[in-house]
Amino acid sequence: MPNTTKKTSTKTQTAKSAKPPVTRRAAVEAKLKNVASQNGFIVFVREQGIIGLAVGLAIGTAAGASVKVIVNELISPLVALLTAGVDLNSLKWVLLKETSKHAEVAIGWGAILSSLITLIATALVIYWLIHIAKLDRLDKKKGA
Repeated sequence: MPNTTKKTSTKTQTAKSAKPPVTRRAAVEAKLKNVASQNGFIVFVREQGIIGLAVGLAIGTAAGASVKVIVNELISPLVALLTAGVDLNSLKWVLLKETSKHAEVAIGWGAILSSLITLIATALVIYWLIHIAKLDRLDKKKGA
């Protein structure tokens, strides 16, 4: 049986797979599109206040670390003094005692209470810092 498939020359295959040469005009248009997309990004950053958001995030992170230290080193010792040194995190209601067949099942109400005290103390420290430093005067929306 004769072979009926046509063989194509390597020159024809190379011509089909090669990309057309990039003209100078096409290169300039590609650069202009790239610049336009960058300008769009710059406009977006300016209009949406992304820089302010980034600054606020950085300041908020630093403030969070300061508040954590104040709570851990000032508020928590005062709570420990008021509770006669009892570790709140260890307080729990045991629903099912530990046996050889299953682990203990308990509700850690002390950890929940400790978390709520920390939340309230953190909110108070932030409130005091804002009012002592008079940062509430800087809020543009409050004056309007």
